[in-house]
Amino acid sequence: MRDLYNVRLRPTEAEAAVAPLTDEEEQRFRAVLFSELGNEIADHGYARFPAYTPEDRRRLVDVAHRLTAHWGQQVFVEAEDLTRLRLHLTGHEARPQSLPTTS
Repeated sequence: MRDLYNVRLRPTEAEAAVAPLTDEEEQRFRAVLFSELGNEIADHGYARFPAYTPEDRRRLVDVAHRLTAHWGQQVFVEAEDLTRLRLHLTGHEARPQSLPTTS
């Protein structure tokens, strides 16, 4: 029989999928979002970003609040679909999709 040293069980798929960030990683990630999304919004008036989990959505809402405080101008957040949020300034709202009309 062999002795096995430093052997660990592999996490299940469910455990591997749930790997929360440390506090430091979370702060750095939010700082990157603040910078990158802030630049995108400053350039185009809006930015889109994927948000697959409730935590992703909370991060983006927090970034929108931080940008609002930083700029003194409201940054709005709206869901485009189940997996993507849109952050935008006033005047850059998503235009409603209209159905084609028959002439």
